[in-house]
Amino acid sequence: MRELQIAKKNFLSHEKNLSKYACFDVDAIRMKEESWDVRSNYFHDTDRIIYSLSYTRYLDKTQVFTRVDNDHITKRITHVQMVSKIARTIGRALALNEDLIEAIALGHDIGHTPLGHEGEAMLNEISLRELGEFFAHNIQSVRHLMVVENNGKGLNLSLQVYDGIMCHNGELLDCIYYPAKKTKKDFFAQYANSYQDIKKSAQNRPMTLEGCVVRISDIIGYIGRDIEDAIMIGKIKREEIPTEISNVLGVTNRDIVNTVILDIIKNSMNKPYIKMSKPVFDGVMALKDFNYKHIYQYSLTSEEKLLYKEGMNRIFKRYLEDIENHNVDSIIYKIFLNSQVDEYLLTTSDKRKVIDFIAGMTDELFLREIKNYS
Repeated sequence: MRELQIAKKNFLSHEKNLSKYACFDVDAIRMKEESWDVRSNYFHDTDRIIYSLSYTRYLDKTQVFTRVDNDHITKRITHVQMVSKIARTIGRALALNEDLIEAIALGHDIGHTPLGHEGEAMLNEISLRELGEFFAHNIQSVRHLMVVENNGKGLNLSLQVYDGIMCHNGELLDCIYYPAKKTKKDFFAQYANSYQDIKKSAQNRPMTLEGCVVRISDIIGYIGRDIEDAIMIGKIKREEIPTEISNVLGVTNRDIVNTVILDIIKNSMNKPYIKMSKPVFDGVMALKDFNYKHIYQYSLTSEEKLLYKEGMNRIFKRYLEDIENHNVDSIIYKIFLNSQVDEYLLTTSDKRKVIDFIAGMTDELFLREIKNYS
């Protein structure tokens, strides 16, 4: 017993060196109280995330490019690991809680659909039409970890982790990130409102400085790496990057990541916020705009977008019919509904069950299914 007490103390020994602005283990708000082993709260949350079935499916989910004949193109699993490493680098330099940062970073894209943001837009159209609710991957990440995972019982993570995931939106960039104090009630109000007002929900600020670090690290994690992927498959050439960007950030992922991280550390040390200098912020904004114009809008051809959109609508209709007809031979029963507990099955609408299932699909399963029902 004494040995376990020492082990638990060792798990928290790093906290004596944390900044006064850090989120400590004792601050963790759990949805349901549990008895713990030697692991600290956020360390335990990371374990639950990486052992989840959703985390396993990261391995075959699109980051930007789908079905590219190149084994080195970034997948979603690579992206979340890069975000975690970048965020922990910033967090350690600023004496923030790396355990909390890692849990948020590794879980932040759990709710991403197959086909990346293109698939997200397609599923959002279905959700608006069928449920009158928006679909956004950050909100689905929270839903998956809080409700769908663990056979419909959820993972009972810390509120700070759920909140950091909900507020991670790396598509919206700010020069400075302040955390916003929240109660559990505040979090659930923002979560519920996200289904009704997607623009307002995108502006939600994390409740911890660690969540702010992950939010900025999300864009650092993809903005330069997407350049490398696009060059690798011939979408763009490195010399096409405008000099107003390259002169500030560099032209390689390594230089871009290093420049932005060091700038954030310099401008955020011993501060209650995370900040970039104006030149670096302007450079990142310009690079983001360049990527949208030259990479993201061409990640799929118009023919592929139509094919996949029609396919997603087809399988949505098919799975819904399978549930209504209790077709237990359907794949939605075999690999999803049959393992879910009664609480999930009885409290979730049939349409929401189908959206949960499609959102959780890997690229391979999605492409196989739309071919099966073509």
